[in-house]
Order: sequence, then C-alpha cells, then structure tokens
Amino acid sequence: MRILLIEDDQKIAEFIQKGLKAEGFAVDHAPTGALGLDMALGTSYDTLIVDIMLPEMDGISVIRRIRKINNNAPVIILSARDRVDDRVDGLRAGADDYLTKPFAFSELLARVQALIRRAGNVTDPVNLSYDNLSIDIVKRQVKRRDTIIDLQPLEFSLLEYLLRNQERVVSKTMIMEHVWDYNFDPMTNVVEARICRLRDKIDKDFEPKLIHTVRGAGYVLKRA
Repeated sequence: MRILLIEDDQKIAEFIQKGLKAEGFAVDHAPTGALGLDMALGTSYDTLIVDIMLPEMDGISVIRRIRKINNNAPVIILSARDRVDDRVDGLRAGADDYLTKPFAFSELLARVQALIRRAGNVTDPVNLSYDNLSIDIVKRQVKRRDTIIDLQPLEFSLLEYLLRNQERVVSKTMIMEHVWDYNFDPMTNVVEARICRLRDKIDKDFEPKLIHTVRGAGYVLKRA
C-alpha cells in the first residue's frame, strides 16, 4: 500500500516515514503543499496524510483541489490545530479523518489501516483471505491452512496488494505504484524477484498454486 505524506516538519516526517515503512508501506514525502498536490494528482495513492500549515499551499487547499478532480483517496489531516472549528473545516474540505499533534504512532497506523480497509470495501476489518491463504492485517500474520508463514514487510505488502485485488490481473507498474516508493529503479527486475520469493514461501509447499504470471500483462492471485 502506498501513502503520500505532506508534512513540512522534517523530524515528524522522518518519524512517520520510518514507522510506516517498518509496517510495510511505501511512503512518498512532500515538504510543501504545492509539491504534495502535484504528487497527489500524478500518482495513485491508497492514503494521504496531510498537515494543515504548509508552505506554498495550505493543507485545506490541497485537499479541496484533490477532491475537485474527484480523487477519492482517503485523507487524514495531521495538525497541531485542535479547535473544533479546525476539525470541522478539515472534514468539510474532504478529509476522512483528523488527528491532532502530538500523536501516538500506533493510533495513526490504526487510522491509516482503517481508511484503507474502508476504501477497499473490506467487510472483515482484520483478515483477508482466498482459498486456504489468509492474512491478519493487525498481527501481520500469514497462514496457508494452519501453517504460519514468515514474510518480510515488503513481501507482506505485496501479498496484501494481491489479495485486495484477488482474481484481477495487476501489472508490474501497478505493483510498483502501490508497494514501492519513488526510490526504485523501474528498469530492474525487483518486482519479478519479489514475486519469485513470495511464491517460494506461499506456493512451493502448498496446493493449489495461487500466484500466477499472466504473460505480457502482470500477475494475478487465483486458483490454477
């Protein structure tokens, strides 16, 4: 899952990026409102975290511009402003949630996960499953039947993305956009390599095989 963080405080930005990346999210950071708007309009994000007080363009204006073009990505406002009027203004501008500073990272993480689940119309707030494969989003636990499988954070994010798009072909570009950040080299075989490693853990010793390559199109999670 890919997140855009629009925050001008470098220490807070680094704190949030470090925490989210440790949980397997791809995180892009914009230190100004104008840059954040450009990135939001040019890339598909699963969630946006937006500060209100930003240089060049304030967060409320950024959110309004995003909503004006019918971009429905979930938005969390992260702000030191804690008055009721500030929260109302943010929600009326199009934000889905509002969290005041200082904050606990665990709460921010829980709100991000909740918004992503809601946007994806996931009925179960904790688990995603397909056939005999299941993952627990909160515990970060993966199972095939009753066997627990250990995955690295990036592998977990890749599997989560495939599960959220089960039986739909996702291209290499789509995977890069939602699982990797801007630091990847699109000319490398990083996606192929990660898919291969994920297959070794998820499919090698189990039936049915679930992760399949669609030649010239991408990958799909489905029964053979």
